[in-house]
Amino acid sequence: MGIGLEYYILIGGIMLVSWLVSNTLKRKFAHYSRVQLRNGMSGAEIAEKMLADHGIYDVKVVSTPGRLTDHYNPKDKTVNLSEAVYNQRNAAAAAVAAHECGHAVQHAQAYSWLQMRSSLVPIVQVSSGLSQWVIIGGLALMATEALGAGGLYVAIAGLAMMGFATLFSFITLPVEYDASNRALAWLQNKHMVSQEEYKGAEDALKWAARTYLVAAIGALASLLYWAFQILGRD
Repeated sequence: MGIGLEYYILIGGIMLVSWLVSNTLKRKFAHYSRVQLRNGMSGAEIAEKMLADHGIYDVKVVSTPGRLTDHYNPKDKTVNLSEAVYNQRNAAAAAVAAHECGHAVQHAQAYSWLQMRSSLVPIVQVSSGLSQWVIIGGLALMATEALGAGGLYVAIAGLAMMGFATLFSFITLPVEYDASNRALAWLQNKHMVSQEEYKGAEDALKWAARTYLVAAIGALASLLYWAFQILGRD
């Protein structure tokens, strides 16, 4: 059983859109990295102040290697900022630092979408890498007369595994958008940035969110393709 040409076209199209969005994001961050903050605060200082303003004192702000590797780790309660964001004093660094602290605020306030996403992490870690191979194996079995029915069950099991990964991608969207909204509201309400700096932070976070949107659409498209391959067969 081979994978149809339409699948390669679908994946190719998604990869192209993802590449375009990712490249635009990198250009935006490079541009806003040249917009220096008038308050002279580094990304690390922005993060520490945002946490303190929300009464969060058990979360550490640490530097992590790489570029665009920033993330919040709920397990050890750390806001991990890439070296550039941690040290630099510009609109892009302020946006990223505040966004990651937005996740820490979500965690502290038991934000429901974050809790749902966290509960799916163990399942997705196991299923996401195996789902497509289980589906392909099931379809191969369906092509044989002897194991056709058993192959259908295997393929549906793989489809369910892929469904969890797709669900995870869509639950991630409100988590990421909410973290950005919290970050931008705090930056504005606390007068941490000028109007120009705020627009830069807003634009940078908008493009960052679009990477998650493209990933979610890609996951759904792949799920629907395999669903038609399985359920559309006699």
